[in-house]
Amino acid sequence: MRKIRVIGGGLAGPEAALTAARLGCEVELYEMRHVVDGKPLLTPAHRTTDFGELVCSNSLKSESENTAPWLLKQEMRRYGSALLKMADETAVPAGHALAVDRVEFSRRIQEAIEREPRIRVVREEVTSLEDYDGLTIVATGPLTSDALGTEIQRITGSQHLAFYDSISPIVDAETIDMERVYFAARWDKGTPDYINCPMNREEYDAFYEALVGAEAAESKEWEKCDYFEGCLPIEVLARRGRDTLRFGPMKPVGLRDPRTGKTPWAVVQLRKENLRADSYNLVGFQNHLKYGEQAKVLRLIPGLENARFLRYGQIHRNTYICAPALLDAALRLKERPAILFAGQISGVEGYTESIATGMLAGIYAAGISRGEEPVPVPRGTALGSLVHYITHADVKHFQPANITFDLLVPLEEETRKKVRDKKERKRIQCERALAEFDAWMAAEQLYHSKHV
Repeated sequence: MRKIRVIGGGLAGPEAALTAARLGCEVELYEMRHVVDGKPLLTPAHRTTDFGELVCSNSLKSESENTAPWLLKQEMRRYGSALLKMADETAVPAGHALAVDRVEFSRRIQEAIEREPRIRVVREEVTSLEDYDGLTIVATGPLTSDALGTEIQRITGSQHLAFYDSISPIVDAETIDMERVYFAARWDKGTPDYINCPMNREEYDAFYEALVGAEAAESKEWEKCDYFEGCLPIEVLARRGRDTLRFGPMKPVGLRDPRTGKTPWAVVQLRKENLRADSYNLVGFQNHLKYGEQAKVLRLIPGLENARFLRYGQIHRNTYICAPALLDAALRLKERPAILFAGQISGVEGYTESIATGMLAGIYAAGISRGEEPVPVPRGTALGSLVHYITHADVKHFQPANITFDLLVPLEEETRKKVRDKKERKRIQCERALAEFDAWMAAEQLYHSKHV
């Protein structure tokens, strides 16, 4: 059996390591964040050296039945995803979404890795992918070091692609003026766990003018930012038009103010950061403004006039490979099949998607380590659809993707004509996907049970 090296201690890396170890493999888990002489050596976006630190939102998206994010998580739960189980165990109230207490979530990942005898943690930077007598899973995420990035570029023979990702601000709960806000979930869907800061038209106009006129953070490296469309800084989004925010992150539809019975002109939503509910993040408010400018602009939001911000928004590089040109269906480099990629560097976007590809990489690597050719997860599943996208998308226009129904196998024309209701169509797609996944999983687990 060949040893497996996993590079990266974010989400995909620990999931891959725990999955491969559970399937009987010896794993070396490398993480470049470490402590030297009592001082942590970190990336520009991280605050700790912990495994699984969430640097942006704390949400793993919708848990509403028969949605694409729900389907992906259901498949992962059925296989026994280690990190998704920990997410479920550390969940905080978030309406119909799965959000976690980020500190407790990371702590549990750390503990799981430490108590797994088949995993050896190595706290050092990997700069070469050559001369390793085993398999390598690269799961270094959006903040891959310059040295390893150069090495990946060298062995793939292609240019790295990069977009820029952003981090939302976090506010101290005690400094929110609760007299000016209200709790509600959109359309009363799920529990009312979000704080809603309502704006009338005049308040929105004042906020908008301050936002578009605010000064951006300085950085020569970021002068030509190529942002991911699904995670645009709020000031970039605002410059597309005065009402863009009202149809985006500040959309008031379905958020009627119970005190007035009316729908506000615009709404800013705050989501709990942890179970203590002592801090909230501003949903969709990632930005790249100077901290002083952020303080002035964000305090124009009703309820946040005297807010104390525990973290301001910021921006960081998000690097990914051109997966359609480089990877096969088992997440291996076509030209170097002993190297697999998982997580955001493979071209998926989102926490759940990163964990999902980490789980698959761990499964595939475990089989390959025994000399078996992996059987990719079926195209008809959410997992299979996600991998199919990153391995078959248009090379020239490839951008990272979240799981959506657009990626799933569409229903045949006859069924679409017969079933007019969109919700019922989605239910059928999910039912078929789970049936395909169950069949694949049964065969996979039967194989692994004979070898572990």
